Amino acid sequence: MSEEKYVKKGQEFSRDMNYVPDRITKGARRPEHGPVAGELWPVEPGRYRLVAAKACPWANRAIIVRQLLGLEDVISLGTPGPTHDQRSWTFDLDPGGRDPVLGIERLQEAYFKRFPGYERGITVPAIVDVPTGELVTNDFPWITHDLYFEWRDYHREGAPDLWPEDLREEMEEVMQRIFTEVNNGVYRCGFAGSQEAYDAAYERLWVAMDWLEERLADRRYLMGDAITEADVRLFTTLARFDAVYHGHFKCNRQKLTELPNLWGYARDLFQTPGFGDNTDFEQIKAHYYVVHSDINPSGIVPAGPDPAVWLTPHGRG
Repeated sequence: MSEEKYVKKGQEFSRDMNYVPDRITKGARRPEHGPVAGELWPVEPGRYRLVAAKACPWANRAIIVRQLLGLEDVISLGTPGPTHDQRSWTFDLDPGGRDPVLGIERLQEAYFKRFPGYERGITVPAIVDVPTGELVTNDFPWITHDLYFEWRDYHREGAPDLWPEDLREEMEEVMQRIFTEVNNGVYRCGFAGSQEAYDAAYERLWVAMDWLEERLADRRYLMGDAITEADVRLFTTLARFDAVYHGHFKCNRQKLTELPNLWGYARDLFQTPGFGDNTDFEQIKAHYYVVHSDINPSGIVPAGPDPAVWLTPHGRG
């Protein structure tokens, strides 16, 4: 997401879901699931670079799925810094401020190489074609979907079944509710432009949070005894809840640490390889509290909470 005035007075927040709809599929064939509105690119190890900032929850899920599936040596990873200006995410964490593989300072350069004068937001995650330096896609829900379904030949041995066939229909419904009510729900609270819009968003969020708290009372993960894509999609919001959303976005009925099932579940995932080691609380806080200048004009980044609490026993084994 590029910087702009997020809070529009008198309006409720609406996310622009118009992304570059290209897909990377095995043999560049028509995929079994989902829309094909753009071009199809072939699965080729070493050809593509996932550009994903650890600060961003939508990008963070792609980083987590890449590691869970063991695709680190197949698709390289570029990580922009946590803050950006109106133009683009930048590679200020890399030596010389340039991505070491793509050689660019701004992700915007890959977008413009494919679409000169691209007018929509310069978003992460994005997949870039390394040989040409051009953007392939930034359609975040389908990026993780295709990492699972289309790159199966390159998954590590024992990789988790993130889309179990017997649970897929229910999982799609669970993920849709998580997206609309929780992943996007916290933004609907934070960027509300009126008291009425905020009140409605707050109510919707906590109805969903209560539903999740109840759902996790009698199962270890959202779909049962094993981690699925649904857990990845919920985790990135939970990881940011107390550090950002509770105060910065005014989602403050309770902290995550005050919800026994959700808090135990979140720590369970955090302590699972791929989740906590790809969660950077300093980058997360820097992104939200600095970039959202209309919400936090001082730019002050809070010192807490203490991340050590994420390593305490979760008791969900």
